[in-house]
Amino acid sequence: MDFVLKKELENSNLTYVDLITVKNTSELRKKTDSKKGLAVIRGGDDEINRASLENKKTDILLGPEFNREKDFVHFRNSGLNQVLCALANKNETAIGFSFSDLLNCKSKERVLGRMMQNVFLCRKYKVKIVLGSFALKESELKNRSELISFGSVLGMNGKEIKDALNFKK
Repeated sequence: MDFVLKKELENSNLTYVDLITVKNTSELRKKTDSKKGLAVIRGGDDEINRASLENKKTDILLGPEFNREKDFVHFRNSGLNQVLCALANKNETAIGFSFSDLLNCKSKERVLGRMMQNVFLCRKYKVKIVLGSFALKESELKNRSELISFGSVLGMNGKEIKDALNFKK
């Protein structure tokens, strides 16, 4: 099952999700409390990433690796760490990786490296992973085999890719 962010693209194989984008934590709480269906939150800022992973109503944190300034000297600034992964595991929140975000970003190599580090952390701390195109336009839609290749590039094995593509809450 793949996810799309535009209602018109929804069909039997594609699930429409309403992406929650917030600027602060109080806005996040208000939007997740009133949310029905999958609560998919756009990550990025450290404060938003932490608040969304602490919130038990969050189903998927999408793109915690975005809106990062610079990488650190010895490791990448990927938006996740061991504390956030432990919170995600405890609250059963999945980390989402969007193919269309990777297509539309400026520094693909930097974002891809951050995604790879996040996959490593998710595997280590047993956090669920979601792979999807999360498309806004029809041209951004990707078929299952392309998403399998995307998961493989991120360093996922066959079972992890299968579980990530068949996400159920």
